[in-house]
Amino acid sequence: MSSDNIAQLIYLGAFGLLLGAGFLLTNKLKLGQTLQMAATWVLIFIGVIAAVGLWGDIQDDLYPNQTRFDEESVVVPRSRDGHYYLTLDINGAPIGFVVDTGATDIVLTTEAATAAGLDPDTLNFLGRANTANGEVRTAPVRLDTVTIGPYEDRDVYAVVNGGEMDQSLLGMGYLQRWGRIEITGGELTLTR
Repeated sequence: MSSDNIAQLIYLGAFGLLLGAGFLLTNKLKLGQTLQMAATWVLIFIGVIAAVGLWGDIQDDLYPNQTRFDEESVVVPRSRDGHYYLTLDINGAPIGFVVDTGATDIVLTTEAATAAGLDPDTLNFLGRANTANGEVRTAPVRLDTVTIGPYEDRDVYAVVNGGEMDQSLLGMGYLQRWGRIEITGGELTLTR
């Protein structure tokens, strides 16, 4: 919780106490009825706070973000953070990617490379790439298979990033294998 959230919570709590004190002072109902009404309002308040705090999880349950496949295309819904995420099988291993049209190639983290059967200790990190985190070393590799749903590509060029990276990137080197790339209505569509 940030300091702004804590300050807002303190403000709301003080405001609620002030309202409650005013209600008790001006209300001519019996104390038991007053406490019962106050408890009801406290429960409603807690319920609203819980619903607001859990809305992201509730929304994911109501509207699941799932990649869809059909005869000619892959449709990827936009994530809540504004990115498009895909899981591809690289040499038979499921690897999570963020679609990055600013990346030149498929860029694997060292962890993803290991999962795909590549040993980062034996790779030649001869290349260099300029990233948001500065310059990093890269190692060129060839992936035997890259599979997404029913679509499979063989002998795909990629690089392994020698620097710190949280997520593998699905760059233009792979995306150009698709005949059409379209982003509309919060969905990314790759068409063959």
